[in-house]
Formats: sequence, structure tokens, C-alpha cells
Amino acid sequence: MIFDVLTLFPGLFASPFADSILGKAVDRGLIRIGVHNLRDWAEGRHKVTDDTPYGGGEGMVLKPEPVARALADLKSGHPTSKVLLMTPQGKPFRQAVALDLAAEEGLIFVCGRYEGVDERVRALVDEELSLGDFVLTGGELAAMAMIDAIARLLPGVLGNRDSSLSDSHADGLLEYPQYTRPAEFMGMRVPEVLLSGNHAAISAWRRREQLRRTLQRRPDLLEQAELDARDRVMLEELRRELAADPE
Repeated sequence: MIFDVLTLFPGLFASPFADSILGKAVDRGLIRIGVHNLRDWAEGRHKVTDDTPYGGGEGMVLKPEPVARALADLKSGHPTSKVLLMTPQGKPFRQAVALDLAAEEGLIFVCGRYEGVDERVRALVDEELSLGDFVLTGGELAAMAMIDAIARLLPGVLGNRDSSLSDSHADGLLEYPQYTRPAEFMGMRVPEVLLSGNHAAISAWRRREQLRRTLQRRPDLLEQAELDARDRVMLEELRRELAADPE
């Protein structure tokens, strides 16, 4: 997949995509990340990309012309790429959104800055996305997080192709607890079922713990999660347990 990023601060992207899993994916040609300086499409000696807002107010607004020229150039090279605007006003970025975007051939991330982009830029993008209900100094960190979340879903990027299937949110629930050696640490033991070698029992325990953890930490997710009859029985049992012993 081709990831293109349009930003005023391309240097921010050097380290996050040079190391670890994404760095290896780039080296192996599984993904391509192009970071583009918006000023390259600005005109005039000073390459101005922002201006004061009409009607007054604090801060500066990114001008529409450089963004429009940049998107036209990037789309000419990759016409099927989907254009995404990073904005706190956008649709919340979720795992389901990452899965949908992982099916695209290419993505172009437009990183807002200052007071945001000129409203007319919105007519040039396919989707507006938000990392959460908070405001960052710019869209760069949001774009990095989204690229990471999407890239790890692509074939070959993770060492184990099934790793992402058990992630939190992969099936609408939080992930079950994970343990490794030693079997006992500071008086805390790994649950015996995980040492039993009984794969059916381990699978049942993990599903129950997924439901327990989601019920305790993110009960809102249960409203949209796909639960079968067995899940619902376990969930009712867990509700009774938690009601009897909230701790």
C-alpha cells in the first residue's frame, strides 16, 4: 500500500517509520510512505501556506490553494488513493475503520495545523477522521497513529499473520489478559488453565476474560459487539459475579 502524507513538518515522520515493524515493512517493499512538504506547493518567495481568518479571530488558517495543488499532483500519480483529512471534527477512527482503509490501494493524509484548513478544502477530501475527542497541535500525530494501525493489518507486515486477529477491538471486544514466563511473579501466578495444555479450556477462558474485561472497562462496546448465545450466557454470569463482588 502507498501512504502519502501532506504536512508542514515532514521531519516529524522520519523516526516513527524508520524502526521496528513499519521500518521493516518499508524495507521489504510491503508499504511505501511518502511524506510531502505542503510548502512545495505554495507560491511566492516566502512560500506562504496560511493566512488570517476572515471575520477575525485567533490563529491562522491553512490556505486552500497549496492543498488543492498538492492533492492534484499526488492524485495524478496515484489516482485511486483515498484522501483523508485529519481533524478533531471528523469521524472517530476505530479498528473497523482501519480494516476498511487497509483494503484501499493508497491513502493520502492531509495534516491540518493552527486553526485548521480553509473550509473549502473539505470538498477535496474523501473522508474526515479524528483520533479522539481532544485537540493536537497538528494532524501529524494522528496520521502516524492511523498509518500504524492500518499498516499492521496488511499481509506480511506482522511476523505472525494471525496476531491482529486477537487484538483489542478486532472483534469488538477488548483483548484477554496475556502472560509469559515466569509462572509466578511477586506472588502472582499465571492462571492454571493457561498451563494446562487444554486448548479448548484455554479458548473458553480467553473468551470469558474478553467479555469480563470489556464489561468492566468498556461496557459501551458490548452494544455493538457480535455475540453468540454462549457469549450472552457468559456475559449474564459475569454481570451477576460483578454485582456480587464489584472488586
